[in-house]
Amino acid sequence: MSRIRYPAVAGMFYPADPDELADQIRHFMAAAPECPVIPKAIVVPHAGYPYSGAVAASAYACLEQARGQVSRVILLGPAHRVPVRGLAASSATHFQTPLGAVPVDVAAVESLLDLPQVRVMDAAHAEEHSLEVHLPFLQMVLGDFAVVPLVVGEAAPGEVAEVLDRLWGGPETLIVISSDLSHYLPYEAARRIDSRTAEAIEELHPEAIGYDQACGRNPLNGLLLAARRHGLRAQTLDLRNSGDTAGPRNQVVGYGAWIFH
Repeated sequence: MSRIRYPAVAGMFYPADPDELADQIRHFMAAAPECPVIPKAIVVPHAGYPYSGAVAASAYACLEQARGQVSRVILLGPAHRVPVRGLAASSATHFQTPLGAVPVDVAAVESLLDLPQVRVMDAAHAEEHSLEVHLPFLQMVLGDFAVVPLVVGEAAPGEVAEVLDRLWGGPETLIVISSDLSHYLPYEAARRIDSRTAEAIEELHPEAIGYDQACGRNPLNGLLLAARRHGLRAQTLDLRNSGDTAGPRNQVVGYGAWIFH
């Protein structure tokens, strides 16, 4: 029996009308630079599309040539609504967006449930936007794929990396980490802190990314640890903030996009 997780932020973070949504994503993608490599993993922001959509598109542009190759997306984002210890899986069989239903790789989810840091917790997914906002981009660039959605709460880098290692797979598997950067700082202060975060990501140094540097630091730091183990290198594609895109500069939120290959 199908169990559907319905959109929580359609009409708020991104358009609820499917045609408008598709047009907006096409607009972002058309403005993104060309990307010469298919990444194993990407890090992308999760704010409303007017704020961070263009930044996210710089990484999603790298996936256009992966259409037909990537069939599974491991999607990790931070918990904003419900406190979570470890990683929260979903019992849903599909995640619905205005563009259609994305099937969940139920077998992959079940393969994680023997790990002590992973449990099914639908409440963590019900209102969470950090995963949802990426699904329409993935639908547009990849077409058909299955998702393994995990909301990450208080989890050590090693706990997250253990999950990623188990699901690593080959070129059919893509890892997407959802994270914004610094929050509500003046423009220049945010630029300084976000630049240090970008340097830590490029150097694969999870120990250098602290609590205030990235709201998705827990899934991000797990990826950095796994990337070290698997010999990946990180590349910064875009680094901006809401003062550059759609907001004032007295209090900004930082956004960045990275690929790992």
